[in-house]
Amino acid sequence: MTNARTEELDLLFSEARTHNVWQDRPVDDELLKRAYELARMGPTGGNSQPLRIVFVKSAEAKKRLEPALMPQNVEKTITAPVTAIIAWDSEYWEQMPKLFPDRPQMKDTIAGLPPPVREGMGTQSADLQAGYFILAARALGLDCGPMGGFDRAKVDAAFLGGTTWRSLLLVNVGYGVQEKLYPRNPRLSFEEAARVE
Repeated sequence: MTNARTEELDLLFSEARTHNVWQDRPVDDELLKRAYELARMGPTGGNSQPLRIVFVKSAEAKKRLEPALMPQNVEKTITAPVTAIIAWDSEYWEQMPKLFPDRPQMKDTIAGLPPPVREGMGTQSADLQAGYFILAARALGLDCGPMGGFDRAKVDAAFLGGTTWRSLLLVNVGYGVQEKLYPRNPRLSFEEAARVE
């Protein structure tokens, strides 16, 4: 394995960390756009691409977000240069004629499924895309702090009202303060978490 490959793997996985303390350094909108453009290239079920993102940057928008946060998540979110509201489109199948033109029946097929099945398909693919987004942001030199400690209904009301988008996850994005990282917690070994049959 070459050094370049080792450096890339360290950047994305081995040395990457979840950040809670941020440098006072803005993130350019073009960098956020590039992170999305990379994330959208990962596989999703039927190329459904249900991921939707609202990038919360302004002081006014952060103020609207704050009431939805659990107390332990307020400081790290308000001080982050950007908070990405990772959402999914609850009517994602409407885009299927564009996203899977070789199978025009896909839209009607998905629309005809029981609602829990449609939702499961959509959220599963959006969750995958959330992971791709974090890796894309890391690849572009950004740090991330994903979290689930928030009131989804409040976020949806404050940012997603009048749309078919529904929140899944928040990801703080910026340039983390390395000196403020906690020690890395253990991970399960291959033998503990996997098997080959």
